[in-house]
Amino acid sequence: MRQQGTLILRLWKGLFNFYAAAVLLFLIVPVLTIVPLSFNASSFLSYPLSGFSLRWYRTFFHSQEWLGALGNSLLIAPLATLLATVLGVLAATGLVRGEFRGKGVVMAIIISPMVAPVVIIAVGMFFFFARLSLLNSYLGLVLAHALLGVPFVVITVVAVLKSYDTSLSRAAASLGASPLRVFCKVTLPLIAPGVFSGALFAFAASFDEVVVTLFLASPSQRTLPIQMFAGIRENLDPTIAAAASLMIGASLALLIVMEILRRRGEKMRPSSPAN
Repeated sequence: MRQQGTLILRLWKGLFNFYAAAVLLFLIVPVLTIVPLSFNASSFLSYPLSGFSLRWYRTFFHSQEWLGALGNSLLIAPLATLLATVLGVLAATGLVRGEFRGKGVVMAIIISPMVAPVVIIAVGMFFFFARLSLLNSYLGLVLAHALLGVPFVVITVVAVLKSYDTSLSRAAASLGASPLRVFCKVTLPLIAPGVFSGALFAFAASFDEVVVTLFLASPSQRTLPIQMFAGIRENLDPTIAAAASLMIGASLALLIVMEILRRRGEKMRPSSPAN
């Protein structure tokens, strides 16, 4: 009976692994099919490939439109990430350390941009920013993208702070350190992996944003995703495949960095439960 139970357990484990691999392939293969198209020598996005060529990468790096869109993305996303990280860390610290009524409601409001339809958020931002004269401005785009990135920072930092050993902060305070110094010298270095992970999520959310940018940006502030969207709508330029492949490579790099930060966070996490 024991051997039969072990055999059944192995069978179920094998079926589960097969199912997980099938789901993973279902999610990844449609994304990866765009990469070979970026090396296609043909002027059309089609299989089979007519030959190997780097012409679409050369077109990307020699086009003022594509480089301008990339420059806008590389300007807006880091600034929005920085603002979202600062606001998110402060909000997460207040939610974890603070004791006040309605904490759950505040948390729900902060993470609402993650669950609300993006179109509704974009329309609301459009009318609100119009009153503040922030439409068609880089400041408006940075503020809007930061708003979308704050929930990612809050969720990751809250998770890290809940496992943080508060006795370390109390020990630093007992030695005469001010609350700000305790946070900067003790708490922040220990929760840094969670902060960086949240910042990377916020950067990815800003860099990939399309709908909100369509509502708020002018043609001169077109970002890389907007340029790709326009290329698909107007004509199927194979340069889109090169741009998409570059974005896939950047996303993989972000995933690798987040995995490194996750492992570092596990090593830095104290073995004893937080007080």
